[in-house]
Amino acid sequence: MTLYEYLEKHYTPATAESYHREISIFLSNYTAAPMATYAELIGYLVVLRERYNNAATLNRILCSIKVYYDYLCCTGSRDDHPARSILLRDQRSRDVQLQDLFTGEELEKLLDRKEHYQALYYRNRVLMGLLIYQGLKPQEMALLSVTDINLEAGGIYIKSTHITNSRTLSLKPGQILLLYTWLEQVRPKLLKGADSDALLIGHRGTPMRADDIVKHVLRSYKNVYADRRVTAQAIRGSVIANLLAQGHDISVVQQFAGHKYPSSTERYKQSGVEVLKAAIEQYHPMR
Repeated sequence: MTLYEYLEKHYTPATAESYHREISIFLSNYTAAPMATYAELIGYLVVLRERYNNAATLNRILCSIKVYYDYLCCTGSRDDHPARSILLRDQRSRDVQLQDLFTGEELEKLLDRKEHYQALYYRNRVLMGLLIYQGLKPQEMALLSVTDINLEAGGIYIKSTHITNSRTLSLKPGQILLLYTWLEQVRPKLLKGADSDALLIGHRGTPMRADDIVKHVLRSYKNVYADRRVTAQAIRGSVIANLLAQGHDISVVQQFAGHKYPSSTERYKQSGVEVLKAAIEQYHPMR
């Protein structure tokens, strides 16, 4: 597998292009990259820090470097990942913006959207259900295949990505009926005899990519809530935050979300003060 093939498989086209560009620059500037050690990469970043006095630029370069070594590990070129534990001391804030999240009731309302085409009604209900009930990332949804669905057991297998773990999640009763109709009746008609294992496909029978899912959510729900933007990321964040707010143990929510580290899940934990602050920022913004 080439580097670009790896990037195309794991990222949206735009992100793949961005990473490929940054990695190409990294490899041209640092020819010893394939065999670099942790200490040598630290030295390389020290040089970059002197050149770029911008945290966002440094963070973008570091993310690309990490993806490069993800690729080497994936293809068996390296057994270790020298950049995995490297963090910038001025790393950008990853705080969750609580004022952008949605309650469970608000998420449910997104399922009431009317469709002009009956075939896309089932596809879109399946898609939105996976966002609202399982809190999946678009990349995880794009990787789903028909064989990942077990209707008899009422479960769905989520493949791992570079930032999430694999896991098996339960389906809601309503999802099982929708998926059955989609898989047995609607999806075959859209395929028109074509061969595809992808669970989510477009009206032309081609597999939906992660960026297709992102664009669908943005386009379809842009006017639902005037005070907040409905995005796949905001929906996933809301699902995780709501589970924590309901009192579920953080380790259970971590496994549900596929987070590799508990700290990723803890970002969604809301205290009473944080909820109040979020409400103030949403309804009484400081200008």
